[in-house]
Amino acid sequence: MNLDDYEPGDFYDELFITQGQPRPEAVPLINRINSLTIAELQRRQQAAQIALFKAGVTFNVYSDNEGTERIFPFDIIPRIVSGEEWAKLEKGLKQRIYALNQFLKDIYGEQKIIRDSVIPEELILSSKGFLKQCMGVKPPEDIWCHITGTDLVRDRDGEWYVLEDNLRCPSGVSYVLESRRVMKSTLPLVFNTMKIQPVEEYPSHLLETLLNLAPNHLPDPTVVLLTPGMYNSAYFEHSFLAQQMGVELVEGRDLVVSDGYLQMRTTKGLKRVDVIYRRIDDEYIDPLAFRPDSLLGIPGLMEVYRNGRLGLANALGTGVADDKVIYAFVPTMIRYYLGEEPILSNVPTYLCWEAQQQNHVLANLDKLVVKAADESGGYGMLIGPHSTQAQQDEFAEKIKANPRKYIAQPTLALSRVPSLVGDRFEGCHVDLRPYILYGKDIYVNPGGLTRVALERGSLVVNSSQGGGSKDTWVVCD
Repeated sequence: MNLDDYEPGDFYDELFITQGQPRPEAVPLINRINSLTIAELQRRQQAAQIALFKAGVTFNVYSDNEGTERIFPFDIIPRIVSGEEWAKLEKGLKQRIYALNQFLKDIYGEQKIIRDSVIPEELILSSKGFLKQCMGVKPPEDIWCHITGTDLVRDRDGEWYVLEDNLRCPSGVSYVLESRRVMKSTLPLVFNTMKIQPVEEYPSHLLETLLNLAPNHLPDPTVVLLTPGMYNSAYFEHSFLAQQMGVELVEGRDLVVSDGYLQMRTTKGLKRVDVIYRRIDDEYIDPLAFRPDSLLGIPGLMEVYRNGRLGLANALGTGVADDKVIYAFVPTMIRYYLGEEPILSNVPTYLCWEAQQQNHVLANLDKLVVKAADESGGYGMLIGPHSTQAQQDEFAEKIKANPRKYIAQPTLALSRVPSLVGDRFEGCHVDLRPYILYGKDIYVNPGGLTRVALERGSLVVNSSQGGGSKDTWVVCD
């Protein structure tokens, strides 16, 4: 069997137009895969998985009875995005991030968007991610969302849609970098013949973004990466990025506020810290300002931050833009702040806090995807077409009890990519998470994390729900 026998089915396929007809940018890849036997592909797949495991590319699952650490599944058939398509995605992502940053600057400042009745005040104030403690805070250069992972999907019509924004502590970029390293040894000939844009520059761009947060007068600012610790699901990524950037990986117990500054405990005494790349949620970062029971944060950090003596990426309070109800208003934000039409569309979204839309959702639970506004990772969801009547009844009660907490969207026919499943090729559904850095300029890393639903027929791509990943190749035209 080779890829000429692969059937794209009734979905948009990222590599094939129809059976036996690859997309032009994918032809060299398809030819190379067809030149290898299934046994050889399986051997390379296994070698790639072993290489990733040896590199420590694993993640933790807290609810897993079989143990906390899992190998991150990886498929060696990459997803390809043409240069022309990428140019549009890049432009649309930059527009979106700029508008979201304007929104964050506004709601923690003058709140013009509320005063002009563009977004109801109650929706913002009731968001779990909105932090009153951040009112009046002025991050360096008014940049709030320094690191964003925006989830994109492609529907049956071939159009791209933004599924959600991740502005607090987006994860997964380490898998992008390590997957590319492994793929270069798995399919080396293809890399020699195709013009694949590199992803390896991300750590240097990230460090540059973080240094941009330091006070201008400091000749050699100290940057650290703050992790909750080794039991966090993304700890591999924390240690990987710290190592790649050449900065210290620290936990809350390594830091202390002293003499009005944040200081790091070292063998030579205290050393001032100027910038933190935080991988801890807002509510845990300072027990004096937020959750008093937090053992992960640093007492007094918020005061140092508010006084302009510390750069934080991402800024505290950005979680309000992750709220799935606020997400529905991002196209409105783009028109309001930029005076432009959105380049990338949202997925059509029903807001359950509006009575008429709630009635529509309740009448169509078997057809819609219902999501909790403040959850992620594939949790708190109802996938209507794959749900039971009991599950639908349960969600109907949840929606009626707390309508602000839920949104609903149509079930999308996510695009697919051929994947090596056992000894055959199967079309598996995928999404895409590009990573965007906002420093002196907005930089979009070419490619991103393609998550793939490796369970047959599944639409859930999250690693915590059985998904895996593929390398994403942006190919120059």
